[in-house]
Amino acid sequence: MMPGETTLDEDFSRLDVDGRDIAVRSVAGATPGLFWLGGFKSDMTGTKAEHLTRWAAGHGRANVRFDYSGHGISGGAFEEGTISRWLEEAVAVFDRKTQGDQVVIGSSMGGWIALLLARLLAKRGETRLKGLVLVAPAADFTEDLMPARFSPEVWAQIETTGRFERPSAYGDGPYVITRALIEDGRRHLLLGAPFAVGCPVRILQGAQDEDVPWAHAMRLVSCLAEDDVVFSLIKDGDHRLSRPEDLERLTDAVAELA
Repeated sequence: MMPGETTLDEDFSRLDVDGRDIAVRSVAGATPGLFWLGGFKSDMTGTKAEHLTRWAAGHGRANVRFDYSGHGISGGAFEEGTISRWLEEAVAVFDRKTQGDQVVIGSSMGGWIALLLARLLAKRGETRLKGLVLVAPAADFTEDLMPARFSPEVWAQIETTGRFERPSAYGDGPYVITRALIEDGRRHLLLGAPFAVGCPVRILQGAQDEDVPWAHAMRLVSCLAEDDVVFSLIKDGDHRLSRPEDLERLTDAVAELA
């Protein structure tokens, strides 16, 4: 262990969510705890998730992270995933593995899932959610971001075969985009009208992000007109925002709400 690092006493468990085997890691501690929601085809051992886990442990705070089905070490096939499925898993882990007040952190697709989770909790009348921290939030990406990059040939392939393998810029293999994912995403669109999550929201967005353009993320500010929202544009930041200075901004945002 390097000087200054914190030893993690992390619990590993598995949850059954409608027959899907979901892997969860959690650290006990004080509240508000941290609840991590990763991105499309990412897993809970990514740089930001690991950094937040160690930060939480170092500050005596509870921390929960998990892999969606088809991601990381959870069960299931990635191409069977939809926003509905991954949201259902997020709700199940939140309900069954967190206690007390929470700050939810969502990265990319996890930002969309975080907003959907927050809206659902607000409808329930729950008051445990104390803040959202969204990193390059990809709300409505199946409708507004992916389709704009698909050629007529790609659309024809999705219509005829039900899937398209999109090359990844991150060296983790192609992203399988299915017709079911796109069609299901339309059930969860957020950016067409105002909505409220009932808690402070902090958005970190890179101006050099090629996956989620900053103007797309900025649309959230007007949609969340009733909430306390701060939008931070990092001029030289990319989509991942995983540099040391980006991680410091992330923990500053989390610390403010926690």
